[in-house]
Amino acid sequence: MSRICELTGKGRQVGHNVSHANNKTKRTFLPNLQNVTLMSDSLGTSVKLRVSTHGLRSVEHNGGLDNWLLKTSDDKLSLKARRLKREVSKKAAAAA
Repeated sequence: MSRICELTGKGRQVGHNVSHANNKTKRTFLPNLQNVTLMSDSLGTSVKLRVSTHGLRSVEHNGGLDNWLLKTSDDKLSLKARRLKREVSKKAAAAA
């Protein structure tokens, strides 16, 4: 399982550990990923996703999962999230 947020695309970053003597060794910075269950209002179902805490705050800020998916570009989303976005947009088009 890759360490990438399914909603924001946030992944690992590479940097250095710097010692007191200023020696630099490679290290990785991993995103804070959480397994969460989010409710889709238009579909009426819950969806399990692996999301970073930053992504979770962004979803809440935008008013829920459906609004977040419709506003986000497809290149940031995982395959599972893109399929969910397609279903949500179909429901929104059918309702309108």
